[in-house]
Amino acid sequence: MKYEPIPNQLFIKNRQKFTAQMKPKSIAVFNSNDIYPISADSTMPFVQHSDIFYLSGADQEETLLVLFPDAIDRKHREILFVRETNEHIAVWEGAKLTKEQATNVSGIETVYWLDDFKKVFFDLMTEAETVYFNTNEHYRQAVETQTREDRFIEVCKKEFPAHQWAKSNPILQNIRGVKEPEELELMQTACNITEKGFRKILQFTKPGVWEYELEAEYLYEFIRNRSKGFAYTPIIASGNNANVLHYIENNQQCQDGDLILMDVGAEYANYSSDMTRTIPVNGRFSKRQKDVYNAVLRVKKEATKLLVPGTLWAEYHKEVGKIMTSELLGLGLLDKADIQNENKDWPAYKKYFMHGTSHHIGLDTHDYGELKTAMKANMVFTVEPGIYIPDEGFGIRLEDDVVIQESGEPLNLMRNIPLEAEEIEELMNNPL
Repeated sequence: MKYEPIPNQLFIKNRQKFTAQMKPKSIAVFNSNDIYPISADSTMPFVQHSDIFYLSGADQEETLLVLFPDAIDRKHREILFVRETNEHIAVWEGAKLTKEQATNVSGIETVYWLDDFKKVFFDLMTEAETVYFNTNEHYRQAVETQTREDRFIEVCKKEFPAHQWAKSNPILQNIRGVKEPEELELMQTACNITEKGFRKILQFTKPGVWEYELEAEYLYEFIRNRSKGFAYTPIIASGNNANVLHYIENNQQCQDGDLILMDVGAEYANYSSDMTRTIPVNGRFSKRQKDVYNAVLRVKKEATKLLVPGTLWAEYHKEVGKIMTSELLGLGLLDKADIQNENKDWPAYKKYFMHGTSHHIGLDTHDYGELKTAMKANMVFTVEPGIYIPDEGFGIRLEDDVVIQESGEPLNLMRNIPLEAEEIEELMNNPL
């Protein structure tokens, strides 16, 4: 791994939080992700499943975590199963975790080879009454591929039909949403790497540059700072491309007078950052561009103030909609008649700002976290309002990642990334 080792105390705490919410005589199983094929003998780069990483720190394929707090034998209350390495694997792929290394990474004393799983698991199931399955119940998931987790659930139900089943997801939604100090530190590192990339872009951008060249500069800066690269597929959208919310082609030339909307973020140690900035190709905003930019910035600042303990996610978005409506009136994009005649299920402001303002962020860019209960301290949210005007050939979105505090305004993990229009212009026109 490129990142610095993570103290295993983080994963020990995470397991303690999970097991504290398990039913008596229950066992929970977490699988690593598959390595997914492309074609011929090619595969996609391995990315660990967030849940098993969150609970163990094991960043390796063919890994299984078993939690059984009521196991009769104490050594079986936490077990990590890892792929057994050998000289052939070491030569062709690189050495895998030894049992000792797996313990050091995870803080789990009992480590078995994966080949032992079936025998050990059968023995544990004679003591257990309930099995927690780790199904994907994220509100935005749309997975069609059968996962390693899916295959395990299928086999387990067939081989142990008399057991009761439970869901890990509600527990994970509850505990993963509130970040530990170590997690916030890792996320701050990811944001700091993103800052390095953005500052380089401010010096690099000029009329005639291609979107993919900007993407390449970000990637170079991310990797050289110990990131695997982008936390998600980057959006580098110049001109009217910015009005396509998930534009990822990044294949157009940036023209003098246009704006570039860049939604990018570095990952670090599997944790995500998520930044959006909109900058002028030639280093200067036009008056209209700056007016819209500052309107988006005002919405962002006011929305950030609303992210405090006790806030309800749905109500928060309604309040942000009111703030945005006021700004759109000021810009002449809406008038009073538009507001009076609006559909309450799709308010008038949605014509120019059609997406949500905030989502949880952490190990996943759209991270686990409760959305129907009140916000809590140490939850981390994006704040990303935007105004999109196809008729005028540009769209503007601004986005930072913020940590809810016990009191006061959230802590902005991207506080050092240039944001004010004047600062962006200054940096673009005065090379360091």
